[in-house]
Amino acid sequence: MSEFIQADELQEKPYDSRLMKRLMKYLKPYKKYVGLSVALLAIESMLELAPPFITMIAIDRYLAPTGDVADGVRTAGLLKVAALLCVTLLAGFVSSYVHGLTMSLVGQRVMFDMRMQIFRRLQRMDVSFFDRNPVGRLMTRLTNDVETLNEMFTAGVVAIFLDIFTLAGILIVLIWLNWKLALITFTVLPLLYVCAHVFRGQARDSYRKVRVRLAALNTFLQENVTGMGVVQIFNREQRQFGRFTRLNRDLYGAHLQSIMAYAVFYPMVELLSAVAIALIIAFGGLDVMTGAMTFGSLVAFIQYAQRFYRPISDLSEKYNILQSAMASSERIFTLLDREPRIVDPEHPAVIPNQPSEVRFENVSFAYNPEDPVLHEVSFTVRAGEKVAVVGYTGAGKTTIISLLSRFYDVNEGRILIDGVDIRDYRLNDLRRHIATVLQDVFLFSGSVAHNIHLGNPAITDERIREVARFINAERFIERLPNKYDESVGERGSSLSVGERQLLAFARALVYDPKILVLDEATSSVDTETEFLVQDALRKFMANRTSIVIAHRLSTIRYVDRILVLHKGRVIEEGTHAELLAKAGHYARLYELQFKDQEKTELAD
Repeated sequence: MSEFIQADELQEKPYDSRLMKRLMKYLKPYKKYVGLSVALLAIESMLELAPPFITMIAIDRYLAPTGDVADGVRTAGLLKVAALLCVTLLAGFVSSYVHGLTMSLVGQRVMFDMRMQIFRRLQRMDVSFFDRNPVGRLMTRLTNDVETLNEMFTAGVVAIFLDIFTLAGILIVLIWLNWKLALITFTVLPLLYVCAHVFRGQARDSYRKVRVRLAALNTFLQENVTGMGVVQIFNREQRQFGRFTRLNRDLYGAHLQSIMAYAVFYPMVELLSAVAIALIIAFGGLDVMTGAMTFGSLVAFIQYAQRFYRPISDLSEKYNILQSAMASSERIFTLLDREPRIVDPEHPAVIPNQPSEVRFENVSFAYNPEDPVLHEVSFTVRAGEKVAVVGYTGAGKTTIISLLSRFYDVNEGRILIDGVDIRDYRLNDLRRHIATVLQDVFLFSGSVAHNIHLGNPAITDERIREVARFINAERFIERLPNKYDESVGERGSSLSVGERQLLAFARALVYDPKILVLDEATSSVDTETEFLVQDALRKFMANRTSIVIAHRLSTIRYVDRILVLHKGRVIEEGTHAELLAKAGHYARLYELQFKDQEKTELAD
């Protein structure tokens, strides 16, 4: 299991200053907006303190018995107070609206920046990284984890200032109004702290379970949607549905735990707040009766006390947002901090724009250290030569292609192109120099033309049509309703296997590579399409260094030389006729395939 997958279980601390410093860097480009939001929060907190004070003035000056004050004066005073209250509330609304809008904008921009950075890093990662990390987990990083950080930026890291400002202001006002009642109000704080502590623990545990189960569910969904054809062919719908049900039920249970924590915590806060208000009414009422406190002051004190417990509960909620954000940020930074193993050299060599010689020198390689795939493989493909590599499944044929394209680096030995180690070439130059056509063709959602030029603006429509005509793909493209603008669907689902293969050839040829690699490129093609492909390949391979990997030996008789690979070693080498004459491993392979073909023809 990779260190990246293990990151799902990391981060138990509610706050990590190192992670927070890194997160704050994402706010730096938008510091003006953040500064505006903090200023608005300060204004909003002051406006939050105004209504109870205005209510106290209204009661003590104009509603309570006021002696000889005329009714007209009292009415005019009440109208002024009411107008002042409306202005205060309106100003608070505007401040809250602008603050919310500003931080939402900042949050969306930070999400945009972070997604771009994550995707850019994923594009740089070597293939071995994706071998060890399921797509569903990577999707969770780009979606759920980034969304969690957005919640922290919009409703946590800045909004927490509002609660702090408000708490501090209310605390000062309560002590100023009546310090004895203030002490009575604070008597419930220990119980409130215990409730908040229990709530934070329950919420933290539920958040951790939710993110782990969500990643597992995403991974399962990605695998099953991609492999739905296999699921249906083998009648595994019911079994897979059962597995999905279990994963979905686990996620549901984790969410339910979170809901239960909230369902208990907030009513408890309200209950403790009600107890405090009851104590204020009891003791404050006595002060009003004895004249030690005005009725307006008591009403204002009650309103302040109610406001005092609200930011406390909000701070507990923001604590959980912070906890979840710390976990998400650690997983994201674990990904961003992982450097790709395959990188460009500091001083890259210039790859020649001509058919090149390919040489393997004592190359050994293993995906897992305990299970080597290639053992001291050595061979040379001269410039312009066509060489085939054959062998049983698992012999290491496809691994040779992966190493040549530097999807992986060799463990021992080296691979040379024109006498230069491929690790001395820039990756873009190397892969532009080599065109690989795989057995399992991957097409992107989009048009036929897009899947040929892959968004390269330098490739013209004329060049696309020329290549399609050359590779015999134009026949089926012209039959499509929208021709080159026809959408191929996800992974080319609207096209046949042979049509997808022809598009793959066109995509390889349009970049005019100097080295051509075919990995079982015609094994899934029907007889008629194979004839078209073989005709195109002969023209395609002209003046190009070509390496052909195939199980069907009948398709490689035209090559200059054949390498026989067995258990990661080159055991035979020669032309088709020479290898048959040796009566060795290749001859046995050919004889087995010839007999299988003969049986198939007789059965037909």
